[in-house]
Amino acid sequence: MNSNTGNNFIFFGSPKFAEIILNNLIKSDFEPHLIVSSPDRSLGRKQIITPPPAKILAEKNSIKIYQPEKLDIKNWQSEISENFDFAIVAAYSKIIPKEILKLFPLGIIGVHPSLLPKYRGASPIQSAILSGEEESGVSLYLIDEKMDHGPVFLKKKISIKEKSYPKAEEALAILGGEMLVNFLPDFISGKISPLPQNHAAATFTKKIKTEDGFIELSLLKKALAGDPILSKTIYQKILALNPNPGIYTINSAGKRIKLLSAALSPSPDKKLILKQIQPESKTPTSYLPSSNLFS
Repeated sequence: MNSNTGNNFIFFGSPKFAEIILNNLIKSDFEPHLIVSSPDRSLGRKQIITPPPAKILAEKNSIKIYQPEKLDIKNWQSEISENFDFAIVAAYSKIIPKEILKLFPLGIIGVHPSLLPKYRGASPIQSAILSGEEESGVSLYLIDEKMDHGPVFLKKKISIKEKSYPKAEEALAILGGEMLVNFLPDFISGKISPLPQNHAAATFTKKIKTEDGFIELSLLKKALAGDPILSKTIYQKILALNPNPGIYTINSAGKRIKLLSAALSPSPDKKLILKQIQPESKTPTSYLPSSNLFS
């Protein structure tokens, strides 16, 4: 660690979004002394035990890892003996208790992929895409006891127009990492102060569930026939909710068909055009209107 990073800090984060930000920090000589990440989980049909991406990167860089099933002060004090100056949180799935918040003299920086106070909560990227937002961004803010509520240090915006969730997530994570690297020296030296959010303008997002990806067959048929409102709505769902939880319908034979990618026809029609689908128990394939899969 170079002279720019004389302060000890922790990084909280688990998924790809966190891994990209963490990688940017490490490459820029801002290496945390500890990674707090979600426990390994069973994933896929074969239920293979899989570590979160941030943990994999931490192991590659020989950084200490803590994966509590429950984050509370009792477990923390029994497992963590070191003192730290501040922490960074990027897509960590647990609420940090106030007793742990108080352990960091400089506070805890949140990296949130929205332009706060808009899209607070668990699914800011998906929700922005579902709402048809053409721009989103990243906010660096000081975490307090309420969700995505604390005062904001810095916000930057980028285009997410017609970006799928994975592409938007990657772009926002890269932006967040760059913002942190430029921000941290002034934060550590006390040269920057956050400003309160306009709480009256706050909007909130929910945790995405499997059933959010279901499209009624009758609605899909109307979109494919040219209904402009349904076409846009389903297109935005396909962008926002793939690969997880995934978009699917059930055809008249009772078979699940995943809708993997799509486009909208040029103006003025804006008709939904399916590009790739995956029939139940089969591999992904190009969609052919003549296939009668949705009859």
